[in-house]
Amino acid sequence: MSAKAISEQTGKEFLYKYICTSAAVQNRFRYANVTTETDFDRLAQDHPWLLTERLVVKPDQLIKRRGKLGLVGVNLDLKGVREWLKTHLMRETMVGKAKGILKNFLIEPFVAHKQEEEFYVCIYATREGDYVLFHHEGGVDVGDVDAKASKLLVGVDEKLTEDAVRKQLLTHVAADKRAVLASFIVGLFNLYEDLYFTYLEINPLVVTKDGVYVLDMAAKIDATADYLCKAKWGDVEFPPPFGREAYPEEAYIADLDAKSGASLKLTLLNPRGRIWTMVAGGGASVVYSDTICDLGGVDELANYGEYSGAPSEQQTYDYAKTILSLMTREKHPEGKVLIIGGSIANFTNVAATFKGIVRAIRDYQGPIKEHEITIFVRRGGPNYQEGLRVMGEVGKTTGIPIHVFGTETHMTAIVGMALGHRPIPKEPPVAAHTANFLLNSSASSSTPASSRTASFSENKAGTGASAAKKAKSGAPPVKASTLFSKQTKSIVWGMQTRAVQGMLDFDYTCSRDEPSVSAMVYPFTGDHKQKFYWGHKEILLPVYKNMGDAMKKHPEVDVLISFASLRSAFDSTMETMQYPQIHTIAIIAEGIPEAQTRKIIKRADEKGITIIGPATVGGIKPGCFKIGNTGGMLDNILASKLYRPGSVAYVSRSGGMSNELNNIISRTTDGVYEGVAIGGDRYPGSIYTDHVLRYQDTPGVEMIVMLGEIGGTEEYTICQGIKSGRITKPVVSWCIGTCATMFSSEVSVMCSGKRLGWRGSGYGIVYDDLVGKGVIVPAMEVPPPTVPMDYSWARELGLIRKPASFMTSICDERGQELIYAGMPITEVFKSEMGLGGTLGLLWFQRRLPSYASKFIEMCLMVTADHGPAVSGAHNTIVCARAGKDLISSLTSGLLTIGDRFGGALDAAAKQFSKAFDSGMLPMEFVNKMKKEGNLIMGIGHRVKSINNPDMRVQILKDFVKKNFPSTQLLDYAMDVEKITTAKKPNLILNVDGFIGVAFVDLLRNCGGFTRDEADEFVEIGALNGIFVLGRSMGFIGHYLDQKRLKQGLYRHPWDDISYVLPEHMSM
Repeated sequence: MSAKAISEQTGKEFLYKYICTSAAVQNRFRYANVTTETDFDRLAQDHPWLLTERLVVKPDQLIKRRGKLGLVGVNLDLKGVREWLKTHLMRETMVGKAKGILKNFLIEPFVAHKQEEEFYVCIYATREGDYVLFHHEGGVDVGDVDAKASKLLVGVDEKLTEDAVRKQLLTHVAADKRAVLASFIVGLFNLYEDLYFTYLEINPLVVTKDGVYVLDMAAKIDATADYLCKAKWGDVEFPPPFGREAYPEEAYIADLDAKSGASLKLTLLNPRGRIWTMVAGGGASVVYSDTICDLGGVDELANYGEYSGAPSEQQTYDYAKTILSLMTREKHPEGKVLIIGGSIANFTNVAATFKGIVRAIRDYQGPIKEHEITIFVRRGGPNYQEGLRVMGEVGKTTGIPIHVFGTETHMTAIVGMALGHRPIPKEPPVAAHTANFLLNSSASSSTPASSRTASFSENKAGTGASAAKKAKSGAPPVKASTLFSKQTKSIVWGMQTRAVQGMLDFDYTCSRDEPSVSAMVYPFTGDHKQKFYWGHKEILLPVYKNMGDAMKKHPEVDVLISFASLRSAFDSTMETMQYPQIHTIAIIAEGIPEAQTRKIIKRADEKGITIIGPATVGGIKPGCFKIGNTGGMLDNILASKLYRPGSVAYVSRSGGMSNELNNIISRTTDGVYEGVAIGGDRYPGSIYTDHVLRYQDTPGVEMIVMLGEIGGTEEYTICQGIKSGRITKPVVSWCIGTCATMFSSEVSVMCSGKRLGWRGSGYGIVYDDLVGKGVIVPAMEVPPPTVPMDYSWARELGLIRKPASFMTSICDERGQELIYAGMPITEVFKSEMGLGGTLGLLWFQRRLPSYASKFIEMCLMVTADHGPAVSGAHNTIVCARAGKDLISSLTSGLLTIGDRFGGALDAAAKQFSKAFDSGMLPMEFVNKMKKEGNLIMGIGHRVKSINNPDMRVQILKDFVKKNFPSTQLLDYAMDVEKITTAKKPNLILNVDGFIGVAFVDLLRNCGGFTRDEADEFVEIGALNGIFVLGRSMGFIGHYLDQKRLKQGLYRHPWDDISYVLPEHMSM
């Protein structure tokens, strides 16, 4: 639910800051918060009025009727407040059925007033608009305000006026107070709209000669509007309901949820309970909680929550380890059970999410055994067979009792097993592998389209679809009764290539003549073509930057499937409804603010457009059309026989549960005719009644299924339709959410009409009755055509293998966290290994000793630059002054590095190592190189000499001698230097040579490498990399310096060039 309660203090802060009214609002920001940690001396300093005024103190913890419960201290001084708090602060209190601790209080000025100066005002949201309730008698004894109060409905997109308030709400108010109240109520309503409140109640609202006083206030805001109201809301805290503590684990999961595109929810009900759940999907989580309560487990139910929306392996690992951590804190005398359940997923890779859960189980296998936890698993969806296999395997290898079931088992059956109400099958039926569904068992690779154009079951009433009725002149357009057909064409908003390919595969399986997707709209790229598959053939679909072009070029389109984000869904949907060709829009996004959704609904009603969603997976009409990811992947489409129409139509809120309905209906009847998931938001674009009445008027539908929910009134409307005779077809309804009373929520109980069945048991009974009466005549199954499996999915399932194009052993970015040579990036920073340590991981695949990391960093520092005259810097400068970019200029400089400039590290290391390893004396080495006419790499400097030493070398030598465990090769090189400098003073061991030989000592003696590994790193050029990386810093510095100095194009001066032409040319 997006509407979340806020504290009274937060609500009043919003009101005092942002209300715009001519009424004089008194006591603005005069409130003080008290907890167990409050320092009253400091509190009095911050709020001096506490020492001078009479006060009121009350708990601020979402408690209703505090005055009736004796939880308000009235007309006290500060000393009296402190005395009153001594008997109330941290006191356990019963409020209704909830027991909790009073620990957060609000102190405000006491307002002396008369009874006749108290009023009641409330604003709350409904589908059709916002109701303003007003009663001229407020206070603790206001009674049943719904019956007493005057009501004024402000329709969606309408404005509230003072004149309307005076005429419809203030008729019983004294004349001298009407103007003040009218201005305040209009200002309050505007505040309510601007800050996306969904409920705002003030009781009492006191009006005296001095102005308006807001005494008690209760409010809820639409939490999904955070991105719109962040500037005004700030960081809002949503306190838990009274009687339920705010646990840090809940905050942790909420934080994971906020950082993820998936949905992760956790509510702790009874941390000492023995029944724990880890359920995939919002609707499924309600169903499992219902079943646990139905079977007597309400007092032992420990938690409520869900993970859905394709969370990553790391996210499910974090979620699962949180659950297991909570489970294993206290033992239970009967042991504990963990129910890992879910319906059949539409697009979540079950195996990927289960891998995260399996990791958590392995990490907690000791505590799990110690606490005698038994795990029951039931899941379906993409790659679920692999997920179940992995889950079963971890049970065998760890010895943890894990019972695994797939789609062959009813989703709630594992609850009965876990609670001991039904036996656990020793060998549960094994569902076919995903790949088996994709292979046509018939001899023909295709099926004639004519064999599957009509309904799968032959109806006596015929199969023609009813056309949309024409609206009377002046009346709003009547919505189409048939949303989808075999000729339906759609536009998909958003670059959702996987969903589109799923739609095309469904179309091909249904033997459609053409794809159901005509085009895609994606504002973030230019117009282009996107490649997809139509069966075996590759096709191109156009992608447009704007909606207008797509509509103009594809007039046959009448359906929009919007994958726009919650931030852009409203604008894109309102734009789409400008085009009269559109009659159905599916909005997939979850988290659209309710106020925006209501505006969409109003505009759709005016235009005669059917909205499916928001917060939905969509809908499906077997044999004709499917929205996005509805129905899951192709294996589930085929398993649930969604490629051809049946006789049963359903409507559900939950997308995941709609796929479960596909499975149940296909197993107990001749299949689905049409199914729609209207979405989980409070105000779905279309409601149960809209679709049930459509199904009633559709000849191909012989039976209607409705998955209802506690808390609404739509079920009553359906019952009235049955009683009145408007609905005559059999209705089987399952109402979920019967466990809601334990969550301290006000709910309405589902009525039971003569045609309402319970749960899944009614499907087969009603269907068999219809078959027995001859209303439905089951037809012969016709196999669908073969659809090739995508390469990526076949590889995911392990059906094929292919040599990788690349191999890497230093870095892995695929998981939740970047990994360097096996070390997560968080550990890299925690260990403070620095740049040298990071380079050690990426270059040498080792965590080097700290002295080695420091040496690498020193090498980078001393090689960073050597002035603008060297060839590499010179080239970089010339390129920069020629107007080239940073990369080009840097590359120009780097290309000069070689044996003559900067590339001597590797050569020096190789020459000195070879001589040292062969046992050659330094003098023998020098003489040999001279005799062969070869230079000794790393010896010699243009400027520096034995008399003018290179301080870079001296700094490095001091560090190496002090920290390296052995310097044999360096000592050898220093002996060579003594010989060479005796001949010429500038033949010193230069910085390249020093780094080269010192690095060999490091690799050979640090203890992290074998001799062969150390030699290999020298051979493959790792040491030259030090110079390249270090000098790149200097080259970039020169580039930036030239740009900053705004130097022009470089031209070498003539007088610095010797023009040596051929002799005959000069004559």
